[in-house]
Amino acid sequence: MEIDCSPVELDLFERIGKAAANLNVSCFLIGGFVRDKLIGRVTKDADVVCTGDGIELAHAVAATYKPKPHVSFFKNYGTAQFKLNGFDVEFVGARKESYSPESRNPEVSAGTIEDDQLRRDFTINALAISLNNENYGKLIDPFNGLDDLKNGIIRTPLNPDITFSDDPLRMIRCIRFATQLGFKIIPDVFDAIKRNSERIKIISQERITDELNKIMLSPKPSIGLDLLYKGKLAKLFFPQLIDLVGVDLIEGKGHKDNFYHTLEVLDNVAKKSNNLWLRWAALLHDIGKPATKFFQDGHGWTFHGHEVVGKKMVSKIFKQLKLPQTENMKYVEKLVLLHLRPISLTKEDITDSAMRRLLFDAGNELEDLMILCESDITSKNRQKVQRYLENFKHVKIRLREVEEKDNIRNWQPPITGDEIMRIFNLNPSREVGILKTTIRDAILDDIIPNTRAAAYILLLEKAKEINLLPVEPF
Repeated sequence: MEIDCSPVELDLFERIGKAAANLNVSCFLIGGFVRDKLIGRVTKDADVVCTGDGIELAHAVAATYKPKPHVSFFKNYGTAQFKLNGFDVEFVGARKESYSPESRNPEVSAGTIEDDQLRRDFTINALAISLNNENYGKLIDPFNGLDDLKNGIIRTPLNPDITFSDDPLRMIRCIRFATQLGFKIIPDVFDAIKRNSERIKIISQERITDELNKIMLSPKPSIGLDLLYKGKLAKLFFPQLIDLVGVDLIEGKGHKDNFYHTLEVLDNVAKKSNNLWLRWAALLHDIGKPATKFFQDGHGWTFHGHEVVGKKMVSKIFKQLKLPQTENMKYVEKLVLLHLRPISLTKEDITDSAMRRLLFDAGNELEDLMILCESDITSKNRQKVQRYLENFKHVKIRLREVEEKDNIRNWQPPITGDEIMRIFNLNPSREVGILKTTIRDAILDDIIPNTRAAAYILLLEKAKEINLLPVEPF
């Protein structure tokens, strides 16, 4: 079986085959490397399975290079790996597995290549290529995985109920592969996902979220998220997302299905950016709508304040999904909070002060916010979408003009918080915040010019209102 390999890869595989022969074991390329090579995907790593000690084979292969690459190995798992010019190769002994109902950690014993293929999750991941002298390059395909690759389908080597019950994470991996590769999950396999969905509860959230992020980074993430919903998995670890599903009708008036609208927005963002956290902002931009949904007589459905509620929900969701509680979370919170602002500017006379306010509040995230907001313009009415997009173009032009004129994104008020504390002999406090905000807002809203003199006059006026007197000169 010939596949398109680089000279470095071909040389590596020949060395593996020779080292295995010297150790009197058989060895095979298996899994994702074989699958991806056959469909022309870029590969940066390979798995090698041998009928012997994988750690011993890894050291033997590494010893053929000068300088010898560092071999990392894990005795408990019988695995070893090393990197070669950016290419990662991992070795493991062929094995067979048995599972208990309470755990996804199997009991493992030595096995044959056939045993190892049988334990694989999907037929397209059970493909192996021999690196042995007697049949070097032969494709070993006991489950017709090659045909499944050609036909773009995902199925399991064993009964899918056994496959998913043994290791429930495979249900989300199944959906992830369908999303990444654009493949179809055969009905029997998808029905098994629905039957076994509750088993996902034994999987750690970190492992689930790792798969979820891979779905989020796919070319069209909506495929995977819709499958997670229909497969009854998402409700078990991400119920807030499923709360968006459905349409309520009162007096014949309904709102859009916010779940499918969200997926459309996410796909729109995915066409423009590979930024994982911008994609998360798209997924969460309307997450506050269920909590704020209200039917108002004469006006229909409203979701007033859903951006504020949504922003507050972000940290809880990040904690729940074991996503990083870092600047990335704050970035998502910021975009969720601001996601309506640029759209609102398309519905009113655009003043310089409104533009300055948006530039200041968005700061360095303005470009990403604009991607999110433009992606949020969805409707079955194409003329309506086109009209909003044209208005949105005008907003972007005006933002650029105001930014060039005022350079407001990195702007700081002419009197700092430290200066305010010195002038009034204050410690960090609510009063300092009030005075800083008063100056900032007055300049952004064109009430006073952006000068220290004007800011100081306003500072004294506001300080007098809250019973503060200067104790040091300006």
